[in-house]
Amino acid sequence: MSLDLERLIRPNILNLVPYRCARDEYKKGILLDSNENSFGSVLSVEQEDGQELHRYPFAYAELKKKIAKFRGIRVEQIFTGVGSDEAIDSTIRIFCSPGKESIIVTPPTFSVYKVRGDINDAKVISVPLTPDYQLNMDKLKKAITPEVKVIFICSPGNPTGVRIPREDIIELLESDYKGMVALDEAYVDFSTSPSDCDLVDKYPNLVVLQTMSKSFGLAGIRLGWAIAHPSVIDVFNKVKTPYNLSTMTAKMGMDALELVDEMHQRVKQVQQERDKLMESMRQTPEVKNVRSSEANFFLAEIEHAHEVYRMMADKGVVVQYKGKEPHCKDCLRVTVGTPEENKVLLETLKDVCKLVAEQHADDATENKTKKRKTDQ
Repeated sequence: MSLDLERLIRPNILNLVPYRCARDEYKKGILLDSNENSFGSVLSVEQEDGQELHRYPFAYAELKKKIAKFRGIRVEQIFTGVGSDEAIDSTIRIFCSPGKESIIVTPPTFSVYKVRGDINDAKVISVPLTPDYQLNMDKLKKAITPEVKVIFICSPGNPTGVRIPREDIIELLESDYKGMVALDEAYVDFSTSPSDCDLVDKYPNLVVLQTMSKSFGLAGIRLGWAIAHPSVIDVFNKVKTPYNLSTMTAKMGMDALELVDEMHQRVKQVQQERDKLMESMRQTPEVKNVRSSEANFFLAEIEHAHEVYRMMADKGVVVQYKGKEPHCKDCLRVTVGTPEENKVLLETLKDVCKLVAEQHADDATENKTKKRKTDQ
């Protein structure tokens, strides 16, 4: 399958001359090209590593080699950015002309797609998932127009925790749709199925988004990447800000990629604790339903969910209310905590549900009394 970049990419982006400096070609020697402080970082007084911090970062090539090894892909297929958020924003900026072109989102899904679409003045078309949180392929294909340049799909979904089958992704990539598919795999390492990033070799209209925030537990360093056809990655690198990743972010990312076995071990702990927590919640009378999940969170349907959410937060246990999302009525999204945290969660949930139920029973009794008096 060929990729018509001239048709897909905004003309001004396609013709963009990226920022370049001497450091792009020469990284060794007496470096007097970038107006750095040659006397070093103030942190060098306290920290040995501080000796490097007065230089702009340029360890990205080594970082990409480690990512490529980890995912079984090629270096030229990788763009590194500030979390996966930068890649989301870049995807929209590269392919969507402001005020003219569109993206499709499939709620319930990660809200940042719509936020970045709105910021970039791209029309946001919503095609909700089915009640079992799968792509509604018929409605999705009907919503596609020539103006649609990017379709965002989250798998496993946030907040659903549900994986979109590989064959559905392939069906969309092989359809008459001529734009890009952005597959967000932020939670893929928690899934029982591997990443679909290998598909970029066959489908140049696919961009896979990943992050170190979740399975690696490195949300604080803000490191993510996009995996795509090399010609698409070239454009990502054109539009990024110079030195978009800090030296410390790149270093920590490389260190973490040497600890993949440790990551998998922790993921296994999360999966085991998730399954235990979900089963405990299913045994809680006030919980009407607990949705299956392949992520480090799940959806729980609870009567009067918004009140429960507020009251639990006031008691120091913070979950996420998702009741306004399609097919998420009375749902809370619960992140899997440590065993100790989950024990407190369950105890607080039971106490709060009892208080809320009693409050509603009292209100119902009061309303009946008022109605009886009115009728008299």
